Amino acid sequence: MKPVFHCKLINNYFDDPCLLVRILHEKKALLFDLGDIHKIKPSDLYKITDVFVTHTHMDHFIGFDTLLRGVLRKDTPLNIYGPSSILPCIQGKLKGYTWNLIEDYPTEIHVFAYNGNHVSHSVFAAKNGFRKQTVSKSKSDGLLLKNPLFAVRAVRLDHGIPCLAYSLEEEFHINIDKALLIRKGLSVGAWLNDFKRILREHPGDENQTIRIGDKSYGVLELSDIARITRGQKISYATDIAISQNNLDRLSRLIKGSDIFFCEAYFLEEDLKRAVARSHLTAKTAGALAKKADVKKLELMHFSSKYRDFPDKVIHEAMREFCG
Repeated sequence: MKPVFHCKLINNYFDDPCLLVRILHEKKALLFDLGDIHKIKPSDLYKITDVFVTHTHMDHFIGFDTLLRGVLRKDTPLNIYGPSSILPCIQGKLKGYTWNLIEDYPTEIHVFAYNGNHVSHSVFAAKNGFRKQTVSKSKSDGLLLKNPLFAVRAVRLDHGIPCLAYSLEEEFHINIDKALLIRKGLSVGAWLNDFKRILREHPGDENQTIRIGDKSYGVLELSDIARITRGQKISYATDIAISQNNLDRLSRLIKGSDIFFCEAYFLEEDLKRAVARSHLTAKTAGALAKKADVKKLELMHFSSKYRDFPDKVIHEAMREFCG
């Protein structure tokens, strides 16, 4: 299975946690956390459509200005999701600049603030000088974004302040039976991307057609070349207090993830400090991933006190995860 989500941690173990997810065959990318993002290429920065912020501590949010500058002339909205604190923080950031020459820019920033029960939607548009416009408030069980390709869910956790963890899940995966494709006299081409898109967006619609070369085909008559399988699941969590409530809620969110990106801020020998600072230990991260049947654990966000021996942190987590 060729994965749809191509994931890359932007920084090393000791710098700001930040995950870039490119979407295969789509001119878009997702970003989880918004710390130092200077290593992201401008071309990738411009593709970012949705940003999911865990909380607004500096190391998770200082990159807002860099992102804003990179997409300022973009004519599609930038969507930013986060806990309730995200709204006043973005408003404050935008008020830190003079916007007298901004009205002709197409930029719109849509902010979705989730408090664990409701999502508040606000818009900051360049044409209005980035003044806040309240759009809606609706109940939510954690589902923040859903389209035909994927869904993003969040769970509200505790870090001394509210903090969100996220899961990104492909609705289902479409594999193409190339042997059958050849038997039908068809060749691999860009049309397959359109074919998959129609299957996702218009399932079972017998009126849908697709052009292959100089001939039109009904999508349903070609549906046997598609093999539908379970979709890919990615989860991301950092800055979490060690409490049973947090661990239970997070375990449900990440259950069965193909990849789980998780902080391992302290070693178990520094458990008292981990509790005081509301962070996970490497041992807890590994045990959590194992309990949730995660396939692959990717570690991030280590305390700088372990800078000279990061392998010790990795070993502690992986011993719990792999046995």
